[in-house]
Amino acid sequence: MELLDDSIVPEHARDVKAEAREFAREHIEPNAQEYFQAGEYPEEILEAGQEANLVAQDIPEEWGGRGLDLAQLLAITEEFYRADAGIALTLQLASFGCEITYEHGTDEQCEEYIRPVAEGEQRSGLAVSEPETGSDLAGMQTTAEKDGDEYVINGEKYWIGNGVEADWITLYARTGDDEDNRYGNHSMFIVPTDADGYEAEHIPEKMAMRASKQAHIEFDDCRIPAENLIGSEGDGFLLLAEFFNHGRVAVAGHGLGIAAAAIEEAWSFTHDREEFGRTISDFQAVQHGLADMLLEFESARTLVWRAQEKVATGDNAGYWAAMAKTKATETAVDVSEQGMQFHGGRSILDERRIARAFRDARIPVIYEGANEIQRNLIYGQAP
Repeated sequence: MELLDDSIVPEHARDVKAEAREFAREHIEPNAQEYFQAGEYPEEILEAGQEANLVAQDIPEEWGGRGLDLAQLLAITEEFYRADAGIALTLQLASFGCEITYEHGTDEQCEEYIRPVAEGEQRSGLAVSEPETGSDLAGMQTTAEKDGDEYVINGEKYWIGNGVEADWITLYARTGDDEDNRYGNHSMFIVPTDADGYEAEHIPEKMAMRASKQAHIEFDDCRIPAENLIGSEGDGFLLLAEFFNHGRVAVAGHGLGIAAAAIEEAWSFTHDREEFGRTISDFQAVQHGLADMLLEFESARTLVWRAQEKVATGDNAGYWAAMAKTKATETAVDVSEQGMQFHGGRSILDERRIARAFRDARIPVIYEGANEIQRNLIYGQAP
């Protein structure tokens, strides 16, 4: 069974999709179970992805990347996540947040921070969520106060990919306290992780995506140069909202890849496993279940690729990004659960791919804005 065909993919994105598929089959799939069980950071696979020019290549050519557009990134994403979500997330997080700087930062910032990421010499991260605040962007409490030609940062961030591994992070912090302008109180900053007052530690083991590492960061009078402000003070909410529109299309790709893995595994198992003298797939109830899985998957994939077009052209981007992220990630949950049911008792074994897909599917419905928040956006921005 081959679900991620390229007939729906724009022609210009098919070559990089083929590159991603070949890389996934050679580097990700054979190592997925080992890294999942060990919970280790896939350093060697990340380096291989950098050498293959499949990591951080959305960065424009002028700063050392390939300038891949949203369609090309989505094509890579669904291939990587079908192979393994944890390793795929590590590959994508290596440049997380860079878009905010190369779209809105200065040439000097891009030369110092973006180029090394594109060339595989550094890694970045994005620090938004906090221990007590996840989806409420206007409610984040970490502060950055101007002190002469520096900003002084205090507070905490949580669930931060590459918080330990990154050379620098893009930080979302409070710079104002205007109750009448709730969406103008935050700004974006570049924070080197070797700055005094920056302390990060890995969050204890997760149930899923175990090859990707997240951190708890504490800022204690962490000082950075004033020129590390991205854009202008008070722009943070708007910059992040724009960034998340693209990010949610990518997360929809996470859902598609995981869903494809679950369906392919369920299809293979039900056509090989025998019960009562015939294969499981001979039972009509199973055939209907598999048909429903395919219906949901193809519906989700069609929506995601349509949303990619809408977001790329800025056509009610927030609405379409929220629709795609919600539908694709929930499809992954539904089909992986059905796949578990078809596998019976074997589904609970760690060595089973379906068990890994089932665990991994629970994560994208939460990050990049929980799906309950996405439904608010869908309703509020409906045409």
